[in-house]
Amino acid sequence: MGFGVRAAPFTYVAHALAVAAAAMVLVWCIHFRGGLAFEATNKNLIFNVHPVLMLIGYIILGSEAIMVYKVLPTWKHDTTKLIHLILHAIALVLGAIGIYCAFKFHNESGIANLYSLHSWLGIGTICFYSIQWIFGFVAFFFPRASPSVRKGVLPWHILFGLFVYILALATAELGFLEKLTFLQSSGLDKYGAEAFLVNFTALVVVLFGASVVVAAVSPARVEEPHEYAPIPES
Repeated sequence: MGFGVRAAPFTYVAHALAVAAAAMVLVWCIHFRGGLAFEATNKNLIFNVHPVLMLIGYIILGSEAIMVYKVLPTWKHDTTKLIHLILHAIALVLGAIGIYCAFKFHNESGIANLYSLHSWLGIGTICFYSIQWIFGFVAFFFPRASPSVRKGVLPWHILFGLFVYILALATAELGFLEKLTFLQSSGLDKYGAEAFLVNFTALVVVLFGASVVVAAVSPARVEEPHEYAPIPES
């Protein structure tokens, strides 16, 4: 699967957009929303940890894990596979902490949990992410299946991984929309600087995700077989 073009240009675009998205969400949560905290009298500071960790820790690091085979095409396969595994593990842990902060904010503020589509998709996505990571660890890392089995399950691992990634992007977009709707219903200027920042951040995340997906399905070299990552026979 691929488009007959190299993945490299799309990885460059993705990295630039990742930096922009990370900076924008930090400006939003620190400058406009007052900062970040795990413990605070102002419970909104606890919530602010949620979008920062979900975007920077979960989506952006997860994107780096997806693109590592295209960013480092000349490295040993076992090395890039280990980086892929570790980055996904860190993303999963930070995503779990981010979700914990959302629950903590709700519980300490007397707000109900799991009442929105964003929250339902968020829980489902991180569960799928965990299943995908465990499957990848067992099948490709330890104890590791035979080469023939790995070649057979690799396309399904790629397909499910991209599905989970796109689901995570959709969940993030719903999160931006939900939070901005709450803020605007509480008096935030619909055409103010913060509203525009949130909407532009969401737009950058869409473009970032599209760049990552295209990079993932494009070959590191045009002449190579259009595979995500070849599995050696040995």
